[in-house]
Amino acid sequence: MRILGLDPGSRFCGYGVIDDEAGTLRYVECGVLSAPEGNPMEARLGEIARGLREVIEELAPHVVAVEDVFLHQNARSALALAQARGMALAVVGLCKLRVASYPPAVVKKAVTGAGAADKGQVARMVQALIGLRTLPRADATDALAVAITHGRTTAPRVAKLVPAVRLARR
Repeated sequence: MRILGLDPGSRFCGYGVIDDEAGTLRYVECGVLSAPEGNPMEARLGEIARGLREVIEELAPHVVAVEDVFLHQNARSALALAQARGMALAVVGLCKLRVASYPPAVVKKAVTGAGAADKGQVARMVQALIGLRTLPRADATDALAVAITHGRTTAPRVAKLVPAVRLARR
């Protein structure tokens, strides 16, 4: 299964793609889509949406994982993040892909084992888990962390579900 992790923003959208091959996570690609700061919000989101569509068409993921919106002290920042997330979900919907959302604490726990880990700890574990020689930009690293979370949380559920279904049929 190919997983596209997204870290959407109104100026930068990090993406990270991994393959889950029978529970083994393999790095495929990551990067950051960007739009000029001086452009109006709709132009920036449109530019990022075009780039995201290209990434999806080129890398052909089976599922998209996105981090849930977390609370900001600044309402304007929270609104911009929500708009960027909505744009990303719209593009994913147009591409007819499934979406999985994860709260930030779940992403941190899945990657580091601790729900209160800092960004540095998450980045180092992402690097170790998928064998990166160098760390990508923070937005791409965050996107990879979300993709890893999906890979690590879906496989155990399937493994636990199959025996339970077999027992129910007996």
